[in-house]
Amino acid sequence: MLEVLKRSIIKLLKHADYKPLKLAQLAKALGVTSDDYPQFKSAFEQLRLAGHVVTGSGNLISLPPMTGVITGTFRANPNGFGFVTPLDPNAHGDLFIPPNATADAMTGDIVSAKVVKKGRRGGQMRFSGKIVEILERAQNRFVGTLVKQAEGWVVQPDGKGLTDPIAVDDVTAKDAGKNDKVVVEIVTWPTERYLARGVITEVLGKAGRYETEIQSIIRQYHLPAEFDETCTGQARKATGEFKPDKADTRDDITDKLVITIDPPDAKDFDDAISLEKDGRGNWLLGVHIADVSCFVPADSALDTEAHLRGNSVYLPGRTIPMLPELLSNGICSLQPGQKRFCKSVYLTYDPQGNMLSRTFANTVCRSRHRLTYQDADRILKGHTKQAEPEVIELLRNMEALSRLIENRRLQDGMLHLDLPETELIMDKSHRIVDARPADDSYPHTIIEMFMVEANEAVASLLDKLNVAFMRRIHPEPDTLTMKNLGEILRAFGLSVRRTPNRTDMQNCLAAVKDTDSALAVNLAILRSLEKAQYAPQSIGHFALASAHYCHFTSPIRRYADLLVHRLLQSYLQHGSNLTDHKRRLSQEHLADIGKHITFTEQRAEDAENELKTVLVLQLLSKHIGDQIDGVVTGVAAFGVFVRCQKFGVEALIRTEDLGSDHWRFSPVEQSVVGLGSGTCIRLGEPMKVRILSVNLPARQLNVAPVEPVTQRRKPRMKAKPRRKSKDPHIRRRSKTRK
Repeated sequence: MLEVLKRSIIKLLKHADYKPLKLAQLAKALGVTSDDYPQFKSAFEQLRLAGHVVTGSGNLISLPPMTGVITGTFRANPNGFGFVTPLDPNAHGDLFIPPNATADAMTGDIVSAKVVKKGRRGGQMRFSGKIVEILERAQNRFVGTLVKQAEGWVVQPDGKGLTDPIAVDDVTAKDAGKNDKVVVEIVTWPTERYLARGVITEVLGKAGRYETEIQSIIRQYHLPAEFDETCTGQARKATGEFKPDKADTRDDITDKLVITIDPPDAKDFDDAISLEKDGRGNWLLGVHIADVSCFVPADSALDTEAHLRGNSVYLPGRTIPMLPELLSNGICSLQPGQKRFCKSVYLTYDPQGNMLSRTFANTVCRSRHRLTYQDADRILKGHTKQAEPEVIELLRNMEALSRLIENRRLQDGMLHLDLPETELIMDKSHRIVDARPADDSYPHTIIEMFMVEANEAVASLLDKLNVAFMRRIHPEPDTLTMKNLGEILRAFGLSVRRTPNRTDMQNCLAAVKDTDSALAVNLAILRSLEKAQYAPQSIGHFALASAHYCHFTSPIRRYADLLVHRLLQSYLQHGSNLTDHKRRLSQEHLADIGKHITFTEQRAEDAENELKTVLVLQLLSKHIGDQIDGVVTGVAAFGVFVRCQKFGVEALIRTEDLGSDHWRFSPVEQSVVGLGSGTCIRLGEPMKVRILSVNLPARQLNVAPVEPVTQRRKPRMKAKPRRKSKDPHIRRRSKTRK
């Protein structure tokens, strides 16, 4: 809890709009309760003694000033300048480094930088400096494309970590050729006069080919490779010893009607559902989750590898599993007609969808039917010709209970963001040929609601047992962040209070549903929220309006779930006497694991998004001059960001391509204004654009408006009165993986 409070204090003090507060005021701004105030005070005192915060006149609290030499992480910009983010927070945020003062540092390098200048910009104090020493290089291996220039061979790195080419010699040593994607290791770092020099250590194939780009992303993000023989041997042994017919200590529920609902291309089925009604009209929901923990013992080779991987990685056309396929697609997968070990959560609801009780058990389960989301949706819409009557009835009951649960959770404050996803269409050679909106039918929400309820039920049980466990936490936004969000929402013409709360956010989402502004408003709210993470601290999940939450329902693909399964197993075996478990996994140990698996989760998401972007840009590079529909999702002093609706990628309209006017960025209105014409470009505006160019190495799509924007005078969206939505089905479109 102390570490979470420390991060919250620093985050608030770093906020651009923060004005020094006294301790009690600071606690109020962070929403600290009276019960948590002693811990908050202790966290503040630790920060003060470490010199991370200072108390000035009037006992007003701020970050220390930026002076002298600072140590931090460098972040380069393609235009030559960069920023240093101090390792020790200060009162003025990042240090600006002009192009002639970077000392050839690269993104991610740990550097020492001297503060040399300060001045005001936009009403705020800004500092600039120069890098005096590179203390630690972030990496010395890069992936890029081999190019022949007049001066010789160079590798143009992929991504935004290193923007300048790397000179290479003797390309024939690895039989590398023009336009090959290669891995290059730095031998000599760049200077003001010379490029970095490197040696090609691996040739991945011709740039642009699917397999080459996959391998490029794997190397770039250091994703795991094949399992070693020890792991595959352990998985093979577990498979050979699996005897579901001799599981006398488990409840046999193979006679129950149990089904799975998954994407069409799913192979690892880790959750299944049963649903019955008792004589009083109460619902008995069974959420049956593959019992991975009985095949992957703690501290075994498989456990160590699963911990290292953290999660499965789902790339377009390729999966890098957390567990060997003998387990993930074999004896752990709830395949139809096969007996499988499960951990089952039984949740009883009254006819209004309120939970009455919860129980847990080790079971032997057999899925009766495997449905896709599309199958389930067709049946629910009345296309029942080939469906069995028992499945039709089960699905209708599932939908009825899901809607009751969803409405209850929305009334409790749960946020569901409507963020449309794009499904890429590949040909047999894995080239992107088209794109379409991903399936977002209601069966996605059915499974989502049931999984959320099961996760929350397990977390509530473990919390009552007073044992440290891996939670899924989502901190509440601070006051200043909410004030900024309020300004953005009002710029859309929405009526919200100065500091919006969850209900305000729900009402805004309902107000813009199915309008041009929907995507931009959803993104604005998403960006105002912190990312959820794994940690043992009990601070709840803001977006789900849940006091206690964990991940339990996907142990095949998430290490956090596997840890929770082991703890639930200890409870099923020993009841509330969990002394051994408490001794083995302390709060500190779980905190370290949580940091690691939060990192691997973000790494997987970044790798997936970058590969999708690469594949889409490859397609769009063949359509220069074509027109596409977009929505303005970001504005800045240098241009406007437009999200291409069909392909789900973001493009940039540079200021000079907006038209013949002098354009000014208004952060309050979240708009770009033409001073001569009065034209205003705001977030959420639809805009038809044409493709100007594609920069594949930089992952950049450049576009321009089809029509001159100076001829358009679009009025602001009229404000809608703040109201409580009667049917606020504001749903975050589920991924193809639950």
